[in-house]
Amino acid sequence: MNFADRLKQLPSASHLAALHLLGTDGQVLATIENKPGQGGSLVVYAALGALYGGRITPAAASLGLEWYAEHVADARAFPGKHPNIDRLLAWAQGSESFGVQVVLV
Repeated sequence: MNFADRLKQLPSASHLAALHLLGTDGQVLATIENKPGQGGSLVVYAALGALYGGRITPAAASLGLEWYAEHVADARAFPGKHPNIDRLLAWAQGSESFGVQVVLV
């Protein structure tokens, strides 16, 4: 399934202003905002957080990569072009889990 079709199946994130991704120490590592260019990533990360108890585990990261579908090959070919996918690629290979903190509208 391609990314656009997957997004249609995931819960809406229209009630979110942003998501903060938290390191193991609770510090904000990254923020994904509800704005053009980040909306799809907001939906993916919010759904992963909901499925995995507010955490992005290595298993959650792997599932997220499946959801990003055709964009993963482009992210691998051009590191830095898709930072939200790059993050999942790294996290899927690790053993740590990262928190997801929602920021409501």
